[in-house]
Amino acid sequence: MEQAFFYHALKVNKERCIGCSHCMKICPTQAIRVREGKADIYGNRCIDCGKCFKECPSRAVFVAQDDFEDIYAHPYRVALLPSIFIGQFPDEIKTSRIYSILYEIGFTHVIEVESAVKIHTLAKNKYIHENEHIKPMISTFCPAVVRLIQVKFPSLVENLIHIKAPVDITAMYIKQRLTDEGISANDIGIYYITPCAAKIAAVKSPVGEEKSIIDGVINMDFLYNRVYKKIKEQGSDYKTPKTIVTHLSSDSIMFPLTNGEKRLTFSKRSLSIDEIHNVIEFLEKLENDEIQDVDFLELRACDQSCAGGILTCNNRFLIGERMVSRARRTAERERNGEVPKEQEMKNMENYLLENVKVEKIKPRSMMVLDENISIALEKMEKIREISNYLPQTDCCVCGAPSCEALAEDIVCGKAELTDCVFIQRNMEARESMQTEEAIQIMEKIWGKEKLNNFITNK
Repeated sequence: MEQAFFYHALKVNKERCIGCSHCMKICPTQAIRVREGKADIYGNRCIDCGKCFKECPSRAVFVAQDDFEDIYAHPYRVALLPSIFIGQFPDEIKTSRIYSILYEIGFTHVIEVESAVKIHTLAKNKYIHENEHIKPMISTFCPAVVRLIQVKFPSLVENLIHIKAPVDITAMYIKQRLTDEGISANDIGIYYITPCAAKIAAVKSPVGEEKSIIDGVINMDFLYNRVYKKIKEQGSDYKTPKTIVTHLSSDSIMFPLTNGEKRLTFSKRSLSIDEIHNVIEFLEKLENDEIQDVDFLELRACDQSCAGGILTCNNRFLIGERMVSRARRTAERERNGEVPKEQEMKNMENYLLENVKVEKIKPRSMMVLDENISIALEKMEKIREISNYLPQTDCCVCGAPSCEALAEDIVCGKAELTDCVFIQRNMEARESMQTEEAIQIMEKIWGKEKLNNFITNK
């Protein structure tokens, strides 16, 4: 039963799609089918992890973003900048120079997302302490993981930590700070520079909240290229004007990398797992009680966490190395007393901690076959019956990623048993189907032009 559960940032350009099925095979939640020779994303299964985006050879899968020109609708324009963005640039390009260019191209305020790490850590550790009977507690930093648990592991929804992510806390802080300065809330536009598609989806349809305080999202690759172009135009002799830069602690800089959150979590046994297939494998073991005595899980959908986001422009390992280098330099300066300790949100700490929680996160299982439980059980039995007829080869010729997925589609009225090429051959052998009928079925799945070209070439 297809429902529009979430906003999705990942879209398919049907004109560019060649129906190669690469995206369908790599999708961790089996959210993609091939219909009429084109990829089709099932919204109730998609978690916006971006695997299809990275896999697509024709660049037919793209990430929707807000128009950059939209920022000018607000007199006061805030860029919420992840520390990952700074890690895109070589060490010789100073953070102050990047800030300066962001001001030059239109933003009136720039603040790094990780300014909220201290507040987030205080709230999270308090939440874990108050709910120590729930194990393991699971980080809600990565929105793709939150959606994964909602749709694929609904029994683990109660394990999610119900507090805002650092980006939302930073947005809440900067909006309150500017309004305290006498600026009308309607004149403030807050724009997040995102390294991934899942965070776009989280802003457009936040989990545990009715509406995000963030007004828009700009893809990191777009902004990186725009900033780097300016740097090249300025040349190496350019002198950066004095710019106020958010001071982050070394812990805050490292937070979006793998182990960055775990090392700040007060739990006896904590684990960090990145890359979506690794996360799924671990959660399956956890759900089957194969893993015990874990107190906290830092789960990230991307390899190397945010450094591996699909909208970053450089090698994830180099990004991580640059961020570690920045963190070390910062730690050294702090030890020498050259910079003050992180104080960005100190004067608003109580206000932020009081407003950091989100509402209950609800499961949204991709296997909701019907709202009526008895009908849903009947459909589950039908899926099992149909699966027994299928060859269990997961050949994908039917346009579904597996025989199990085809069985589900059949029960949900999205496919036919005869879509299976093995069933077709069986029926042809028994003379209950003509070859022309089988060809018509394949045309419906893979497209008439593609099938005709294949037959002609052969």
